[in-house]
Amino acid sequence: MKLDPKLFTRLTKKGILKEEFESLLQEPSDLSLELLQAQGLNLVLKDNLYCLSSTYTPVSETLFCIVDVETNGSKPSRDQIIEIGAVKLQNGVIIDTYDSLVYATDISKQIQEITGISVQQTLKAPALAKIMHEFRLFLGDAVFVGHDAKFDYNFVSAMMERVGLDALLNRSLCTIDLAERTIESERYGLAYLNEQLELYREATHHRALSDAMTTTKLLKRTLPLIPKSIHTCEELIAFSKEAKRLKRLKAAPKKIEESEPSYSE
Repeated sequence: MKLDPKLFTRLTKKGILKEEFESLLQEPSDLSLELLQAQGLNLVLKDNLYCLSSTYTPVSETLFCIVDVETNGSKPSRDQIIEIGAVKLQNGVIIDTYDSLVYATDISKQIQEITGISVQQTLKAPALAKIMHEFRLFLGDAVFVGHDAKFDYNFVSAMMERVGLDALLNRSLCTIDLAERTIESERYGLAYLNEQLELYREATHHRALSDAMTTTKLLKRTLPLIPKSIHTCEELIAFSKEAKRLKRLKAAPKKIEESEPSYSE
């Protein structure tokens, strides 16, 4: 199912009257609500209003699913995921992980060099359909978190549709956005932050589970830095998008190394 963007926004704000929302559903309300929940949209009915559960769920109780994908190109319409890794986090505790290569027959030499993933490896991996069905169950209605979440979210959603599943409707949170509002830094790339903040010493950059784990540690570092006025998951998402970014640190001037003068006899 697909929801009109304006309806979606209303669900994240004041909610929609029960009668109005159910009149807009394509199927009988019970079936439609089940389908929406299967796509990751966790709706609650309170005071005769439908809204997202994230509107009421405290940040400490929110189930986050931190996701990273490696792909064989930049366009979900023509390319595919070749590896996916994810970490489930709740109240600061890692409760589960998911990690798999994905069957693929085409990986450019450049991407093989960046990721260390070869075609020989992906030819032995499970099919995309199997991985997407497994990951849909793993993700559930958790908040989808990524470092540049839009890229990972769009790829996962497109792969879901490619194998016959519905597009994602999970709420999402970008750790770049969150870091820019809580941590002063010169740059906000994951490898740079990992090095500067010493997040994950065992990190292997551009491998899915490793990057998901690094992002998890970054999320854990940023959450204690959010304003005390933020209580719910939806307030956290709004803060990550709307709060003023911190001023970036200036790059340290490079030292000019003077060569020792040479003397001739």
